[in-house]
Amino acid sequence: MLIALDMDGTLLNEEGIISPENREAIVHAQNQGHIVIIATGRSYMDAERQLRLAGLECPVVSLNGAVVTLADGTLVASKPLNKENIIPALRWMNEIPEMYYEVYTEDNVYVELDKRVHLEKISELKDDEVPEELRWLLKAMIDQQFQQAAVTYVEDMEKIWGKEDKVIYKTLAFSLNLELLKEASTRFAAIPGLIITASHANNIEINHQDANKGAGVSMLAEHLGLALEQVAVMGDSYNDLPMFEVAGYRIAMENAASILKETADFITLSNAEHGVAAGIRHLLDKA
Repeated sequence: MLIALDMDGTLLNEEGIISPENREAIVHAQNQGHIVIIATGRSYMDAERQLRLAGLECPVVSLNGAVVTLADGTLVASKPLNKENIIPALRWMNEIPEMYYEVYTEDNVYVELDKRVHLEKISELKDDEVPEELRWLLKAMIDQQFQQAAVTYVEDMEKIWGKEDKVIYKTLAFSLNLELLKEASTRFAAIPGLIITASHANNIEINHQDANKGAGVSMLAEHLGLALEQVAVMGDSYNDLPMFEVAGYRIAMENAASILKETADFITLSNAEHGVAAGIRHLLDKA
């Protein structure tokens, strides 16, 4: 069996680490002959760092499926964005103060310093100005940046996407203004060859049309000689839906978006309660 695990909100707890309970369950599954992989929106470097800190080795589907890497670091596939096509939309977001965005390369995440400052200001707004759910989301986004192995703040993003050697695999956009977010989504949707997903109602993630967690997990399963019926997936957010659609068995976290729970075969505990460990025990019991 191949077990694909999302990271944020799934494998990682509220402190942003892999708990000993989750680690023990993964090692037990591996010792039983099962293959555990990571399927994340994070870069390979960030995912591999989390695994290394926990003493784990796993294949990684990173950047929402844009990069597929074996446990030994061997690159299986990659699907970068066409920079020239997306620069006009990036430039538009750059000029909108209310639009926060990140650009992901293979080994780095770039954020314009002014955007970071704006995000922090939003997180400091009063309770009646920002719904509690979004305050937690903002805190999580800021905390995640500190947890990531490579985040670079720059004065001018034009200098990043203008470099010929900078390959962009993903961009993430966030805004409290849903109309602006809709406009951003519309602009990217008009560009050929893209897929737009979300991990929350207030953000969008843009990848190559062939880069999503479902495609990445499918590609890795095929590479390892496993049928999709032998694939079990575990996740919590909208960007996990593509792998829910292809897997033979689907597990949603207790803290998952309702649409994942509705399509899941099993609902495990939350990420704060070592839900991955409980989900893996469930899978091994039914195997």
